[in-house]
Amino acid sequence: MKLFYRKVGQGQPLFILHGLFGQSDNWNSLARQFAEAGYEVYTVDLRNHGLSPHSETWNYQVMSDDILELMNDLNLENVFLLGHSMGGKVAMQFAIQNPERLQKLIVVDISPKYYPPHHGDVLKALNAVDFNVVKSRKEAETVLSEYIKDYGTKQFLLKNIYWKENGELDWRFNLEVISQKIETVGEETPESSVCITPALFIRGELSNYILDQDLLHIKSIFPFSNLETISKSGHWVHAEQPQDFFKTVVKFLES
Repeated sequence: MKLFYRKVGQGQPLFILHGLFGQSDNWNSLARQFAEAGYEVYTVDLRNHGLSPHSETWNYQVMSDDILELMNDLNLENVFLLGHSMGGKVAMQFAIQNPERLQKLIVVDISPKYYPPHHGDVLKALNAVDFNVVKSRKEAETVLSEYIKDYGTKQFLLKNIYWKENGELDWRFNLEVISQKIETVGEETPESSVCITPALFIRGELSNYILDQDLLHIKSIFPFSNLETISKSGHWVHAEQPQDFFKTVVKFLES
């Protein structure tokens, strides 16, 4: 699949993969910072998200294959690969299967383990927005507010609303397929082989996605990995503490 991506800067290529319900422009500010630090940054829309095509087929294998196809199209080798949450799972899958294409791997607030489905309230909220009735972003926000109280989560989701050619609003992500296959997001990263690519795992201090007891599992697949914890941040560590996140990533890339 030909993925949509944004490119900024010049230097060593750095790919950034967003999480569930995200899109490439969520990373615009940090992408510019990485570009100013001397990297050629590619922020990518994964399939069924952003401006990339929709597909009934949606799992980590095909998402990893999509990244390989993009790198081949761009004739890129020795790439730095960074992924957050679902994007981190894609990045791990890619690193295990294509270690020769990577210099370093950065995985943000996700581990290789299985995660049970936990997006029920969000999916109920999104599916409650009927764009045959809802005709504005404000109206959509009102519907979401019946299910979601957190302001940041609502704004994150509302960024995905766009006007279709026929003058109707819709979600940029493929809500139907995501709703049907939400268990895919939590699937365990296969331990088919050991990946010796240098890796950095970053977690938010207030997040429970990477627990201390997960470290042995991480090390069993990525033996040359380290874990950094960024204080005063939750699952969206890059958005909540962008400067600490940026410094942590650049330190690792330059080490």
